[in-house]
Formats: sequence, structure tokens, C-alpha cells
Amino acid sequence: MGEISRFTASAAASVDEQNAATVDISRNVASATRGTRQIVTVLADVAGAAGETRESAETVLSASEAVATAAGDLRAEVETFLRKVAV
Repeated sequence: MGEISRFTASAAASVDEQNAATVDISRNVASATRGTRQIVTVLADVAGAAGETRESAETVLSASEAVATAAGDLRAEVETFLRKVAV
């Protein structure tokens, strides 16, 4: 009877240890889930910022092309004016 009691106590202790390990694993999984959600949120913010940066870069490119065109037109007008004045 004592041997059965020891085996039962040993089995109960093992079950308790398994339960504790399962609770610990569950906590770790929950923590990892929270961390993953935070990462997804940050990545969404980064993607949004990247989109805004792309739009800004396109605006700057368009503006610089317009300035280059205007500078070329102005240069042509100045050259035409100077040719007329030089005569």
C-alpha cells in the first residue's frame, strides 16, 4: 500500500509540474502574441510612412522637373533678348 501511495504522490507531483509548465507556456504564448500584434502595428505605421515618403518624393520630382523646364525656358528667352539687344 505504501508503494502505491508513493507512485500516486509521484504521479501527482509530475502532473503538478506539467500543469505549471503548461501555464508558463500559455503565458509565453500570450506574451508572444502581444509582441506580434505590436510588431504588426509598427510595420503598418512604417508602411504608411513609406507611402507618404514616396508621395512626397514624387511631388519633389515633379516640382524639380517643372523648375528645370522653367529655367530652360528662361534661358532661351534671355538668349533671345540678348541677341536682339546685341544687334
